Amino acid sequence: MSFLVSAIIVFTGVFLFYGVRIIAQTDVAIVERLGRFHRVMEGGFHIIIPVIDRVSAKVTIREQLIDIGRQQVITKDNVNINIDGIVFLKIFDAKAAVYSVSDYKQAIANLATTTLRGEIGRINLDDSLSSRDRLNAALQVALGDAANNWGVKIMRVEISEISVPRDIEHAMNLQMKAEREKRAIELKAQAEKEALIRNAEAQKQEKVLQAEAIERMADARKYEQIALAQGQSDAMALIAEQMSKDAGAAEFLLAKERIIAFNEMSKNPSKDKVIIPYNTSEFIGSLSVIADFLGKKQG
Repeated sequence: MSFLVSAIIVFTGVFLFYGVRIIAQTDVAIVERLGRFHRVMEGGFHIIIPVIDRVSAKVTIREQLIDIGRQQVITKDNVNINIDGIVFLKIFDAKAAVYSVSDYKQAIANLATTTLRGEIGRINLDDSLSSRDRLNAALQVALGDAANNWGVKIMRVEISEISVPRDIEHAMNLQMKAEREKRAIELKAQAEKEALIRNAEAQKQEKVLQAEAIERMADARKYEQIALAQGQSDAMALIAEQMSKDAGAAEFLLAKERIIAFNEMSKNPSKDKVIIPYNTSEFIGSLSVIADFLGKKQG
């Protein structure tokens, strides 16, 4: 009886040791029964039949990365460059990843190397240095088509470094320096051209404004002369009309002008002067004419 109990205990211990499997959340396990694929165990507690079932492989379902070692490749314009990169992948079918290829990581690394050489061989050096995004996308598509058959999804491909020989790098630096100097000269010439254009426009605008000002001043003087001439014309018309009505009007105006001239001469502050009218009788007559004329107006 004790032997039977001992046998049961031993069998139970062996069963628990070989039959109970705890799979981590980040892994999946492939179970084979009698040498053939049976099922995929995901994270958690599982029981298998010892001897009959066995866990043949464990695969992580986390995103993984594969380093593409430094490779020497030749561009379309026959320039040797060194290039390396990283492939990010994730397993979506553990069965295909285990049974479709012996080592999916090695297979993807080799495929990435050959694909990278092929893609670089189709483009020039300048394109390989300036079009990394396009190169990454092309590699991702090329790798993705093959990796899908292995139950692997290519998440992204990143070209980490591209290095060129020193003589090529020196030539590129000289070319870049020449391009920068050329752009600087072009920008300076463009700036000087724009400055000359703006200066010419400013001078043109100044001339236009000056011409407009002269034209306006001429118009103002024209209107002033017209108004003055009109006033004089009106005054002369009134004088002529008055003279036609009264013969003494002409003598009145002449006498008025003589008196005004005499007053202006008398305002001279010089003490060494004696003012004697050229014709005293005419001056007195002018006064009498004015008196008579004013008397008639008042009458």
